[in-house]
Amino acid sequence: MHLIRYITVFFLLVVPADMVAHKEPVDLDMVHRIRQEGLKNSQIRDISFYLTDVIGPRLSGSTGLSNAYTWTSEKFEEWELSNVQVASWGEFGRGWDNERFYIAMTEPYYQHLLAVPRAWTRGTDSLVVTSPVLVNIQNDDDFDRYRGTLEGKVVVTPVTSEPELSFQPLAHRWEDEELEQLALYPEIRSPDYGRPQRERTDWFTRQALNRRIMQFLDEEGVVAILDASGTFGAVRSHGRDYNINVQPGLPQIDMTFEHYGRIVRLLEAGIEVELELDIRNTFLYNDLEGYNVIAEIPGTDPELMDEVVMIGAHLDSWHAGTGGNDNAAGVAVMMEVMRIFKELEVEPRRTIRIALWGAEEQGLNGSRNYVREQFYDPADGGRKPDYDNFSAYYNVDNGSGKIRGIYLQDNDALRPIFEAWFEPLADLGVTTVTLRSTGRTDHVAFDNAGLPGFQFIQDRLDYFRGYHTNMDTFERMHLGDMMQAATVVAVLVYHTAMRDEKLPRKHFGR
Repeated sequence: MHLIRYITVFFLLVVPADMVAHKEPVDLDMVHRIRQEGLKNSQIRDISFYLTDVIGPRLSGSTGLSNAYTWTSEKFEEWELSNVQVASWGEFGRGWDNERFYIAMTEPYYQHLLAVPRAWTRGTDSLVVTSPVLVNIQNDDDFDRYRGTLEGKVVVTPVTSEPELSFQPLAHRWEDEELEQLALYPEIRSPDYGRPQRERTDWFTRQALNRRIMQFLDEEGVVAILDASGTFGAVRSHGRDYNINVQPGLPQIDMTFEHYGRIVRLLEAGIEVELELDIRNTFLYNDLEGYNVIAEIPGTDPELMDEVVMIGAHLDSWHAGTGGNDNAAGVAVMMEVMRIFKELEVEPRRTIRIALWGAEEQGLNGSRNYVREQFYDPADGGRKPDYDNFSAYYNVDNGSGKIRGIYLQDNDALRPIFEAWFEPLADLGVTTVTLRSTGRTDHVAFDNAGLPGFQFIQDRLDYFRGYHTNMDTFERMHLGDMMQAATVVAVLVYHTAMRDEKLPRKHFGR
């Protein structure tokens, strides 16, 4: 007994005070209240319904996205959030709406075809009945083979690959073993200096040839181009150039691989094929700006109220579906977080701000420009006045699956903080804190500026099968998982807003 007492005294005397088990405080009463509101009184379903079924596709620059700006900002006003604004992040370019689309094969038999027009391309402006032509241009010598033969035709190209046969389940949740592995720091490897020079050169050469092919087909009077995109009836959306200084491209149609392959095989066999197509697209020039929707709950601590904790998700989507998992799910979760705080009459020490980003799909435009304007612009003096008042940004953009943990983006100092905040959420499946980084969505704009920006580890479910496709709809959103996600985010944001210090930052040498 005396030995244990002596060891304890020795430990307290020798070990520095700041190393003695300082545990991040957790407000268990507030965690309980957030869980009750988020899991029992959720409005996730109603928010998701309006974002998808009512508003529809939210392509950047489209009427649908404009309607989404209006609805979300009005919802924030209804919830009595402060400083609600639809704020321009800069010029986007021309808008685009698809008003009518029909395509079918009428010979050698009738078959409606699963396809979607490519964004920012022209339409046919009327019903066209024509034949498809198989075109295979591999180098400059091939152009003369087709010159003068393509006017009024639809162009297809040879099939060069086949859909992979998958033996994996359609949906997947993280297994415990996988999460344990994810929590480990990744294997340290030698620096990757990118693709070999020959591979990079080949890619640029092919891109240059593709541009010449498109120009050639347009000059030859081609009616439309068909492209294989997506499989199992899920047509994946794409877009062309929306820059107002570039002429809109000729009509282009993305078609599910199975229907596209059938047309190619019939043509290769010498069997006549006839198509009907009708594409009505409208280009919008009334407003070339892009926007973010911003709202906040002001801080109440006189010393901390100017500091900001942000949450966000991108509001834009592709146009084949209604952007359910990409990213109405993230928007609905983050809107629900703000609703929970208002319903519980939370008075945060720091200001809590939500941002619904525009044009994420075209290169994180909304978030990147917001960070440049508000916090850090390397081309304009670096750090802005509000840089030091920023605490953290939390992002949701990996579908509607449960949150299972968080990526720390290599910030070691954050591990004990999030581990403490996750403890009362363990029964909801939230356990994993990893130093690993993840990318390709709006938190990157903050992380690249040296600001704490986070994306969550989520169950992917069937996200990869449906995102950007005509199947990315309300039906693919897992509402129960989204309720869990909103609850988890609310707990983290509350504690970030209430702690004595801002979240620690990584070293940022710029």
